[in-house]
Amino acid sequence: MRSSKKRYDAEFKRGAVRLADNSEKGDSAIERELGLYQGAIRIWRKALRSDPVDAFPGTGHMKPAEEEMRSLRRELEEVRQERDILKKAMAIFTKDR
Repeated sequence: MRSSKKRYDAEFKRGAVRLADNSEKGDSAIERELGLYQGAIRIWRKALRSDPVDAFPGTGHMKPAEEEMRSLRRELEEVRQERDILKKAMAIFTKDR
C-alpha cells in the first residue's frame, strides 16, 4: 500500500518556523510534536530567509519571476517562428521576379 505524501500550506510552514524560533525546544522536538519529517523546519526556515515573500509558491506553481521568464521565453519562441515564416515567404515571392 502506498502512503500519500503530506502537503503543508504556506501558512502552516510559516507558523511552524515561527513556533520553532519562539520556542525553547529544539527544531527536532517541534517537528515530532507537529508530526513533520526530520529537517523540515530547517529547510522551511532557509526558504523563508532566502525569499520571505515568495518562499512557498505551492505545488505546481512558480514564483512570479520564474512565471514571467517562462512567459517571455514562450513569446520569444513564437516571434522567432513568425520571423522564420516571413523570411521563407519573402524568399518564395522574390524568387519568381
